[in-house]
Amino acid sequence: MGRAPGALGGAMSRVGRGHPWRRWAVWALVAALAVVLAGPALRWLILDATWTGDSRAACDPAGACWAMITARAPQILIGFYPPGHGGRVLLAVLALAAGLSPLALPRRAGLVLVTAPLGAVVCLVLMGGARLLPSVPSAYWGGLALNLIVGAVCAIFALPLGVLLGLARQSRLPLIRLLASAYVETARAAPLIVVLFAAAVLGPLLLPSALPLDKLGRAMVAITLFEAAYMAEAVRGGLMAVPQGQREAARALGLGPLRALVDVVLPQALRTATPALVNSFIGLLKDTSLLYVIGVLDITGVLRNAVSDFAWQGLEPEAYIFVGLSFWLLCFGLSRAAAALERRLQTAPRSPA
Repeated sequence: MGRAPGALGGAMSRVGRGHPWRRWAVWALVAALAVVLAGPALRWLILDATWTGDSRAACDPAGACWAMITARAPQILIGFYPPGHGGRVLLAVLALAAGLSPLALPRRAGLVLVTAPLGAVVCLVLMGGARLLPSVPSAYWGGLALNLIVGAVCAIFALPLGVLLGLARQSRLPLIRLLASAYVETARAAPLIVVLFAAAVLGPLLLPSALPLDKLGRAMVAITLFEAAYMAEAVRGGLMAVPQGQREAARALGLGPLRALVDVVLPQALRTATPALVNSFIGLLKDTSLLYVIGVLDITGVLRNAVSDFAWQGLEPEAYIFVGLSFWLLCFGLSRAAAALERRLQTAPRSPA
């Protein structure tokens, strides 16, 4: 019985090699289905769709009603941010992009360790307000901009925490290793939606009154701590992939343990862990859509509110198609940028052995 899967797999492999027409038949069937479905889908999505209007009554029932998207475009982009202050949201997103921009410069990528946290702080200050800007409570933040801000800020602060946890899991001190392992395994065993509910409901009861974090702030802290556990495992895998000879060579050159770790081991570990870290970043961006379940109006929450309006009731398919397409475009762009970064890292000079 133990050899049955292997025998079955071998038989299927031989059939596949002996009958290539079966593979071509499957591909032909898939192509035929795509051709049959492409026409009606194209007509419903684009050709017969209605793009402008003030209610569903203005839409042609034969096609999609994208009028809801165009009518609610400001809310979809920036939520219910006060009118006349939308430029602050754009500046906040640009501050994040500027903080991450050193990643595009192969010889200056290390600057991101300083510029990214600075950009995140500037972004939050611009969104919330400071002495020179009117204060805007986070209850007014929302839309696609909120998904981008939460995803980027949480990733920026989760990565260094994940690096520390990954190093702690490799520590020679049993207590530190045990505590780090317990935290990582506990966080990875809990669904994020449960963590968000705990932050929203239990946070006010457990946090001291001297720490005034609103619901969005508690959610961002929870997401950061949650994602750090996954990044810690990626970093730990990268550390384990670095040959022991690299550490020994660094010590033989006179480097102390800390310099050997920072200058030789950690750069190679992060380079190896880059694909896994990119997967974590993409997953984090998609996980921001869960903010809706605790009452934070991200792009999903804004469109759910829109379809609950009597004027737009029944347009759930258009709403979810738009949300799915938005996240697909963002995640696809992030994956392409990450692939370019991986190619640059592969061609960059490595640390000497």
